[in-house]
Amino acid sequence: MTHILPLPDFTHERVEVTTGPRSGLFVAVALHSSTLGSALGGARLWRYPHWSDALGDVLRLSSAMTLKNAAAGLDAGGGKAVIALSPEDALDAGRRRDAFLDLGDVVESFGGRYRTAEDVGSTTDDMLVVSERTTHVVGLPDSVGGSGEPAGPTSIGVYEAIRATLERSTGSAEVAQRRITVSGLGQVGSRLALRLAAEGAVLTVTDVNPAKRDLALQLEARWVEPGNEHLIDADVFVPAGIGGLLTDSVIDALAARAVCGPANNPLATRSGADRLAARGILYAPDFVANAGGVIYLDLEAKSRGTRAEIMDRVAGVGETMRRVFDAAAASGVTPLVAAEEIAGERLRARADDPALPV
Repeated sequence: MTHILPLPDFTHERVEVTTGPRSGLFVAVALHSSTLGSALGGARLWRYPHWSDALGDVLRLSSAMTLKNAAAGLDAGGGKAVIALSPEDALDAGRRRDAFLDLGDVVESFGGRYRTAEDVGSTTDDMLVVSERTTHVVGLPDSVGGSGEPAGPTSIGVYEAIRATLERSTGSAEVAQRRITVSGLGQVGSRLALRLAAEGAVLTVTDVNPAKRDLALQLEARWVEPGNEHLIDADVFVPAGIGGLLTDSVIDALAARAVCGPANNPLATRSGADRLAARGILYAPDFVANAGGVIYLDLEAKSRGTRAEIMDRVAGVGETMRRVFDAAAASGVTPLVAAEEIAGERLRARADDPALPV
């Protein structure tokens, strides 16, 4: 399901849009900011009602990556790529390969100011195809010495963010017996649901793919039809699919004490953060909660620490979220505003002193 979201302000350094010469598909790369260093953000392969929706998505996602990487303490700017399929497009293996070769050419044209990686709809094998056209790609398969699939680290970071959110909203970070609703059982959502179930959470789950019912059975979780999951009483509502789920009407009916999940841009409008606060629902900003994957990819690519040290940084997402909640409470603002300010502080410091190491 694709939710049509409003266009963000255009504050990007560079945006390239092309019709892939091999695939004939819409390919876009948006570099939002390289203030903190070479931008890092994944390549999304998705179906959109119209090419303009894909363009809006890449603009929103790239600007969110600037905030994500800055708030996570990375020396990395924000960027994103989108390969858009129409609702009618067929994508066989040959055309898929062509699409990622096309993407590689566009990434290469940025001269290293943007690095791409796997994202929704793409895989580490797709990144291997991209690497035939550019070296500015991370997250290659383990089989070729790459860092592999980032969904695991992303889910670990979100898990720690959920614990921080529970601690703030209920007084305890313990997951056992907490009612948690997971909306979206993709690579990150399914990993997260498995861990939450193993630790005794009372799960409700849903996905637009009805085949995911099998996972619900495996987890002994309650299954609800997509579109109804926000009506289930929960301690934490976990948006784990495509952005824009939290519209005004969904927020007004949301039966949860808190929201924390891996979905990018879950708020249909920025004012949704205020709407949640007005209802007494704690909102954990998405670009803080879901930073585990990009932390892992960036530090692995730069060889900054052992694997164990890097995974400790990933788990530190929980502490970053606690910092956000503390700052919000101290300033009397929403956690979204507090998180944006934390990211903004790093961006302003680098802009004021560009000689700082990257």
